[in-house]
Amino acid sequence: MLKGLDPLLHADLLYVLAAMGHGDELALVDKNFPAVSLGARVVRLDGVDAPRALEAILSVMPLDDMLDTPYTRMVDLTIGEIEESEICRQFADIVERFEGPRWTIGQIERFGFYDRARAAFAVVVTGETRVNGCLLLAKGVVQPAQPVPDRPSSGTGEPGARSYSRPDFQGESSSRERPVPVS
Repeated sequence: MLKGLDPLLHADLLYVLAAMGHGDELALVDKNFPAVSLGARVVRLDGVDAPRALEAILSVMPLDDMLDTPYTRMVDLTIGEIEESEICRQFADIVERFEGPRWTIGQIERFGFYDRARAAFAVVVTGETRVNGCLLLAKGVVQPAQPVPDRPSSGTGEPGARSYSRPDFQGESSSRERPVPVS
């Protein structure tokens, strides 16, 4: 485990997210999606629903703010799926929570989605069982980290000197003899 990371972000998924560049797409798909047969790089999150997987991914990956629609859902027009489904509303709520209310969710028909997923950097297969629980995400620019402000003096006399001692560690007593190295 790593501190501060969502536990769903295992090593393979973190590698993929870190390796992606600005504008690369990630396909987040349901358990029925033919990811392997598309020849895509596949990362599995079996047993996890797509909205929960989206939360984990967006906790470390920004969406591309240079696009009008950096996230797009798959729709099946043959069954007349035009209205937003429950899962679509969940996707939109999660994106808004992480990225703000900047965008509306895009739509792409099933076979167009397959083509984009085939060209995507990777496909993350979830355990999602709802029909068309699939989403394309375009990675944005990761902004430079803000400098860490200097800590107050640690008592060494140097301004901004950093102390690396642990506050819960008592250390050795000065009354103990320390071994002298033998040369």
